[in-house]
Amino acid sequence: MSFEVPAPPARLPRLEPLILNLAPTGMVPTRAMSPHVPLRVEEIVKDVLAAAELGITTAHLHARDESGKPTPRKEIYARIIGGIREKLPDLVLCVSCSGRHFSDLKDRAEVLELEGDLKPDMASLTLSSLNFTREASMNAPHTVRELAQRMKDRGIVPEIEIFDLGMVNVLKTLQARDLVPAPAFVNLLLGNIATAQADLLEIGTLVSRLPEDSLWNLAGFGAAQLPVAALAVGHAPGVRVGLEDNLWLDAERALPADNGGLVKRVHDLAAVLGRAIMSPTRLRELLDLPKRDA
Repeated sequence: MSFEVPAPPARLPRLEPLILNLAPTGMVPTRAMSPHVPLRVEEIVKDVLAAAELGITTAHLHARDESGKPTPRKEIYARIIGGIREKLPDLVLCVSCSGRHFSDLKDRAEVLELEGDLKPDMASLTLSSLNFTREASMNAPHTVRELAQRMKDRGIVPEIEIFDLGMVNVLKTLQARDLVPAPAFVNLLLGNIATAQADLLEIGTLVSRLPEDSLWNLAGFGAAQLPVAALAVGHAPGVRVGLEDNLWLDAERALPADNGGLVKRVHDLAAVLGRAIMSPTRLRELLDLPKRDA
């Protein structure tokens, strides 16, 4: 009796190096929640520079005032951006235009007015209103369109934030109206109580509906961050991690995280799979961002 040896399975397509997006601060974490969350300008700059030493592609920045509260003021963002670019001019920097604490369009768009070396490369654009556990993020349709238009006028690439399937439809509409460029840079944000969960079926559905050329990143909230990061390292163009989304290294909340540890964990996962981390220069090429000296 003879047996036919089956042909080996076809190899998976080789992925580009992994986009590693650090979200170091956010709007919610406080010093009481974590001793490691960077709040002051110099703390945020220090954390981003230290993470860049390990290897990141881009940083998603939120500003805090002197009391540690979130602020949309451009002069504070200017100090953060200037402090990072003094050491790392090529790192891709994204600023927040979030509607979680600020509903007024003037406040949210103020940071887009920065000029020259202080102008951000990217700015966040959440495509619809949504609820978090204790508060809402308000993103009215006219606000989303106006922010997108101002980003386009200023040559700032939107960092699209998608929390559920309806927001994918908004992305396609904005691209059809030439308000959002292609390829779109998209963060799929998973695990919030009122939106898409860190579930394979839900992730697959979101990805399947995105415009084909999208550079999509996966981000998990809380205990979902590690399994989502592992999935992203194996299959996604990019991953987002940082203390904005998760304060713990373990599901039992026994080991407080810091931004360096969360970045290193992604590097460890990527090393197992033999996947490199994308350089900021390469992301600039993919998004047609201005070149900066490394």
